[in-house]
Amino acid sequence: MHPPQTASPTASQTASPNASTAGHDPIPAPLDCDLLIVGAGLSGIGAARHLQANSPQTRWKLVEARARLGGTWDLFRYPGVRSDSDMHTLGYAFKPWTERKAIADGPSILRYIQSTADETGITQQIQFGRKVLRANWSTAQSCWHVTLLLDQGAVEQVTTRFLYLCSGYYSYTQAHQPVFDGQASFQGRWVHPQFWPQDLNYSGKRVVVIGSGATAATLVPAMATAAAHVTLLQRSPTYMVTRPAEDALALKLQRYLPERWAHHLTRWKNILQGMYFFRLARRYPQKAKSHLIGLAAQQLGPEFDTAKHFTPRYNPWDQRVCLLPNGDLFEALKNQSASVVTDTIGQITPHGILLTSGQHLDADVIVSATGLKLNALGDIAFTLDGQAYNPAQAMAYKGMMLSDLPNVFMAMGYTNASWTLKADLTASYVCRLLKHMARHGYQQAVPRKDPQVQAQPYFDFSSGYVQRAANVLPQQGDRKPWRVYQNYLADMLSLRWRPLEDGVLQLTRADKVAR
Repeated sequence: MHPPQTASPTASQTASPNASTAGHDPIPAPLDCDLLIVGAGLSGIGAARHLQANSPQTRWKLVEARARLGGTWDLFRYPGVRSDSDMHTLGYAFKPWTERKAIADGPSILRYIQSTADETGITQQIQFGRKVLRANWSTAQSCWHVTLLLDQGAVEQVTTRFLYLCSGYYSYTQAHQPVFDGQASFQGRWVHPQFWPQDLNYSGKRVVVIGSGATAATLVPAMATAAAHVTLLQRSPTYMVTRPAEDALALKLQRYLPERWAHHLTRWKNILQGMYFFRLARRYPQKAKSHLIGLAAQQLGPEFDTAKHFTPRYNPWDQRVCLLPNGDLFEALKNQSASVVTDTIGQITPHGILLTSGQHLDADVIVSATGLKLNALGDIAFTLDGQAYNPAQAMAYKGMMLSDLPNVFMAMGYTNASWTLKADLTASYVCRLLKHMARHGYQQAVPRKDPQVQAQPYFDFSSGYVQRAANVLPQQGDRKPWRVYQNYLADMLSLRWRPLEDGVLQLTRADKVAR
């Protein structure tokens, strides 16, 4: 179903008759759109599909800063780029994943997003090359005035009732790149995975990958197939878990059941399984730790020093657990096309890395898989009636709106499960709220924070990339609806079935706002 591009004004587009008679400027009608989606990645395309199906009366636009859709799955081009969770949950609830591999490579995921956008005409509606710079909320007009920067350097203004931020939580233009002593002296190639050079030829070369997260765990086995040798250099170990690249039950269900039934059964199996193991790890951290380390030791064999290289200093799920499809990293270590070194960097030399232990790692290519740089609200400068809004001082409402920020939704996923699970729930909630507001003539929705609610970090995570962003990310509260649960069932209850008017989300009409 295609979004209507022309329509008579709805309750969300027109001013209440009392707005002009109250001595205030009337609300412009129609606005450029009812809702502006920012970002054409996995979340943005999903949001557009939800609006088409569940809120067809909403006039929406979709802007994307880059020249192509796909977001993360178009940006990242490093060797072996893949999902770090299964596609039956990373994929959309409304579109079955039908390829054999459940742990899919980046190009397959990009094709999936593209086909989702193509099927109902979303691709033709995307306005590429438009980066949102600023957004100012006008209380008198109950709308956002949005400033877009175009590819050619020109500036465009858009008015919209709602903003829906689907731009993720990390910067596309910057990454976390620590500067090491002597780095400028290195005579080989130095690359960061986020900005992978397409002309890089590492065949037959000695490669060192700095890092211990999902990106490093992906790069090492992928590059080891062509490089002379790849060394994983980690400051500290990470939990690594092997999982089959193909889901045997999913493939069996696909043979005997309709496509959609098979998809939903597999999806729910994976959701519940993931929640079960997460709760088990949280309740019995030492047992979970011993189990995960034992699995790694069993796969690597007795001659490998698992205690040194795969025994983290933290408990499972204090940081994200890395997924290894078919144990590919362990296989590369066993066949000696790759090795792992747990140490710290003393300095970079012209021909490699000198470690603090005195060992020297020879390298022709150094890949600095040192992490992402997180941001808040897509690095958009928000103002309310000209006054700057600071998201770091705000509190997240149901993990999808921010306190005192009117008519703004944000797609934020889980740290312990697939991103799209929460993005789908958020999109459903947005559609439900839009219909409710149109039915009752509301123009503004804003969560109001109770000063009694105690602030807590948004992510209950000790990962470096989260800790580095503590001063820019919003916070969560110590009670609902300000808690960020990281729990699909809790969010499903909250977003699909809890009353919209809960005493915290303030819904108002234009004439009431203006007074």
